[in-house]
Amino acid sequence: MEILASIINKIGRSVAWLVLAMVLLIFLIVLGRYVFNAGSIAIQEAATYLHAMVFMLAAAWTLSEDGHVRVDIFYRDASPRHKAWVNFLGSLIFLLPFAIFILVTSWNYVAASWSVFEGSREAGGLPLVWLLKSLIPLFAVLMISQGLLLALKSLAQIRFSTPE
Repeated sequence: MEILASIINKIGRSVAWLVLAMVLLIFLIVLGRYVFNAGSIAIQEAATYLHAMVFMLAAAWTLSEDGHVRVDIFYRDASPRHKAWVNFLGSLIFLLPFAIFILVTSWNYVAASWSVFEGSREAGGLPLVWLLKSLIPLFAVLMISQGLLLALKSLAQIRFSTPE
């Protein structure tokens, strides 16, 4: 369990640095377009790829750090035991089925892309669409892993905390 949490943490922290690269790349795109009146489809697609990588590969880490946005009108003031119940049930009822659904439904979509090493539809675009689409099942696997870790952690909190 610790190894899985460590892997998710390392992936998230590493991918977070891509935000800096994405900002710099977007700055270059804007500079090229408005100052030099030049553009590049490949560079624009690279920024999109970086955005996808950050979102999909850091989502599980963000969940582990409790960084996702939630409507916490009731959760915010709840006891630790109540929060653990919400996290446990939320993982089992919503997160895990959703992530499993994404994994199952994306498999053929990604496999078809891999079978032809799909590239960009744009002239001058990146030939790595197959690799970009591979992030979808990887995202699902990371979220399933983090969902299981969250459910187990919450279950331990429920079992070993005193009732309100």
